[in-house]
Amino acid sequence: MINKITTFFSEVKKEANKVTWPTRKETVMTSVMVVVLSGVMSIFFLVVDGVLSYLSRALINLRF
Repeated sequence: MINKITTFFSEVKKEANKVTWPTRKETVMTSVMVVVLSGVMSIFFLVVDGVLSYLSRALINLRF
């Protein structure tokens, strides 16, 4: 049992050494891109929501 646990943790350590972590610059750039894209998408959906709201109000107000 102890041997299996030791083997498990040694394999975990080997796999953890294979991980390549992003640099600080890459992390900052990715974070900035996420914030900018979120802002652009929120503006896009705000415009689409406004247009659809206007169209639905215009259709409801039509008199037949």
